[in-house]
Amino acid sequence: MSTLKADTIQSTSGGAATLTKQSAAKAFAHSASNGTSLGSSLNVSTLTDHGSGLYSITFTNTMSAVPAAQYSDLLVVGYNNDPVTTSVVKSQSFSSSFGAIDRANVYYTVHGDLA
Repeated sequence: MSTLKADTIQSTSGGAATLTKQSAAKAFAHSASNGTSLGSSLNVSTLTDHGSGLYSITFTNTMSAVPAAQYSDLLVVGYNNDPVTTSVVKSQSFSSSFGAIDRANVYYTVHGDLA
């Protein structure tokens, strides 16, 4: 087994290394208190509650194209036929009887390339 140890990783130009072209998540978020407050997050500037079970997150840094993959622990990503964009991911949650419902916790993970 090999071991890699490093104190600093830099790009070839000497600046900070970033995850701009790798397959790592480019944004994640957790909202608590029924979608009204943004908890832990990366590359997410705002969480918006659009009504019962309807949420969106806005990226701090936009994607170069519509995200390749987005995951939410809700049942539907995107709502009202609104497309996912390079700056916003929307989601909708439902109860087991398929009525719109706010959740105590909502999680997002977004993969793609940053602009």
